[in-house]
Amino acid sequence: MKKIIFMGRSGSGKTTLIEALRGEELVYRKTQYIDYSDTFMDTPGEYTEGNDLGGALAVYSYEADVVGLVLCATDDFCVFPPACAPVANRPVIGIVTKCDEPDANVELAKMRLELCGCDPIFFTSSKEKQGIEELLAYLK
Repeated sequence: MKKIIFMGRSGSGKTTLIEALRGEELVYRKTQYIDYSDTFMDTPGEYTEGNDLGGALAVYSYEADVVGLVLCATDDFCVFPPACAPVANRPVIGIVTKCDEPDANVELAKMRLELCGCDPIFFTSSKEKQGIEELLAYLK
């Protein structure tokens, strides 16, 4: 299976998505450090949100086969700049989380990830197990 690093803001659903991909019980916990102990590399949202720690994400991305930009479907903003994916020397995919939420705007999230250069884009709900099998199949 390909190793993937998940990047996104705090609360975007990265850790919960990893729990769903592993088939674990969904239990919220705050990621405090970059966890690269297995196939799924989890990163703290603060690394994406601040300029000081963004370089660490670039360095750790070299340990992965795939970069996954995670964007919550309920966000009214995007932490990723347009055309950021082409600077990576590996595939950059988009993952829209919380697609099942009542205030989700899946099309807006998709458009933002397309502007980043993500391809393909996956639509997920960790609670409903939506999109989990498709993402796992891509990573095989």
